[in-house]
Amino acid sequence: MKNALEIRGLTRKYEGFALDSVNLTLPRGCVMGLVGENGAGKTTLIKTVLDLVRQDSGEIEVLGGRADDAAVRERIGAVLEDGGFLSTMNAAQVDTLLGRAYRAWDGAQFASYLDRFGIERRKAIKDYSRGMKMKLSIAAALSHGAELLILDEATSGLDPVVRDEVLDLLYDFMQDETHAVLLSSHITSDLDKIADNITFIHHGRILLSEGRDELIDRHGVLRCTEEQLDALDPDAVRAVRKGAFGCEALVKRDGIPENWPVEPVSVEQIMMFLTKGEEVR
Repeated sequence: MKNALEIRGLTRKYEGFALDSVNLTLPRGCVMGLVGENGAGKTTLIKTVLDLVRQDSGEIEVLGGRADDAAVRERIGAVLEDGGFLSTMNAAQVDTLLGRAYRAWDGAQFASYLDRFGIERRKAIKDYSRGMKMKLSIAAALSHGAELLILDEATSGLDPVVRDEVLDLLYDFMQDETHAVLLSSHITSDLDKIADNITFIHHGRILLSEGRDELIDRHGVLRCTEEQLDALDPDAVRAVRKGAFGCEALVKRDGIPENWPVEPVSVEQIMMFLTKGEEVR
C-alpha cells in the first residue's frame, strides 16, 4: 500500500463555510504539514478523516480502508487540539481505558513515555499545563502500534523547548518508512524542521500541495512596479500585494527573466501572500 491517506472530492457544507472538493494524497514515509489561517478548514478536514464529522460527498481512504473500521482505527494515532480525554481523568485511568479500547495497546511503552515526559500518573488532567496535556495525548497515540499519526495543532501554544520535544518524537516515529504524519499547524517554523510536504488550505479549498523543498525552490518574492508586473507572463505570478511604493508578488522563478532580482521565500510568506494578497493563479 503506497499511500497512508487518499481524499477524493471531499465536500462538507456548513452555513457560511464548506470543504470544497478537497483532493489530497499523503504517501507513506511522508510528513505532511497542513497549513492555513484560523477557520480555513484544517480541523474540519481532520475530523472528517477521523470519521468524527460526516462528509456530504467524496471518498476518504485511510491505510487502505476507512477510519470507522475498527481494524483501521487501531492503526491511527490521533492528537486533537482539545486533548480528547475527560479533564477529571488521570494518566493511570487513561492507561486502563485505552488498554480496553486497543488490542495492540502497549502499557509498558505508555509508561515509558509518562516517565520521559515527567507526567504524574495520579494528577487530574485538568491540572496539567497545555504542554503536558499534549504530551499525554501524543504518548497515547504512540502506544498502540499506530502507522499514521494525525495531529491537530499539537504544537500550538507550547514553549519552544516542548515543541522541539514533540518534533523529536515525530522524527523518531518516521524512522519507519511505512509510517506517515499529517500535522496541522500554523507555526510554519515547526514545519520547516520536519515537513516533507506542505498542503495549504484556504476557505475550505486546497490551494497547493507539494514537496516543501520544491515549493520553496520554485517560488520567490519579486518587488517591482505595476508596469513591470504587467509585463510578466500571468502564469508566472501566483499572488500580488500592492502598496504606495510598488508591488510585491509571489512568483514562479522559472517564469521570471534571469536578470530580475527574485528573493527567497518562506512557507510563512507563501501562506501570507495566498491569504492576504490578491490571488492571481
